[in-house]
Amino acid sequence: MVKIAPSLLAADLLFLKDSLDAVKEADMLHIDIMDGHFVPNLSMGPGFVKACKRGTELPLEVHLMVYKPEKFLSNFIEAGSDILTVHVESTPHLNRVIDEIKGAGIKAGLALNPGTPLVLAEPVLDQIDFLLLMTVNPGFGGQEFIVGMLEKIRQAKELLQRQKKDIMLAVDGGVHLGNAHEIVEAGADMLIAGSAIYAGNGARGVTDFKDALAKKREK
Repeated sequence: MVKIAPSLLAADLLFLKDSLDAVKEADMLHIDIMDGHFVPNLSMGPGFVKACKRGTELPLEVHLMVYKPEKFLSNFIEAGSDILTVHVESTPHLNRVIDEIKGAGIKAGLALNPGTPLVLAEPVLDQIDFLLLMTVNPGFGGQEFIVGMLEKIRQAKELLQRQKKDIMLAVDGGVHLGNAHEIVEAGADMLIAGSAIYAGNGARGVTDFKDALAKKREK
């Protein structure tokens, strides 16, 4: 069964604990960290991750959309990240960054922007646990899924299977009930969704995703 990870970028942060409690049925939580340089927006920091760690038992996948993530790794490791995801485009020292994450005893993720070719991920496939394909240009929630990314998801799945890599393939950006099934059919192991889940009132949104995907399989 595909895993569901609500993106807290779409949550009501005024009522953070309620937002966390509303998605207890999810498999993981996704937290976007933005620096205003790598992407044209600013968002949470390590203090927010620490607060989420206190407020939920779900694993936290922390997505660093920042330039030079090596400057921030220790902060987010100490804050309680379970998976720390960095962008292939964000640092010239990708192997060193991933080694530091793994050396801290947590899982390492690698993210690719829509225009970034999969070949750039291949040199570090032996080091990572989590491959995140962006299906919108990152920086803002509520964007439309780039339909051409379905082929990239298929190619990524084929690459992982061909190389026999035990790596979770996640898709982030514009995911909703209308396209979730074809994204899963293309090969996604995890769906990351913000607006589509929280607009569905949290737990109801998570359940709707799981129910809809199960019904599609029965047909």
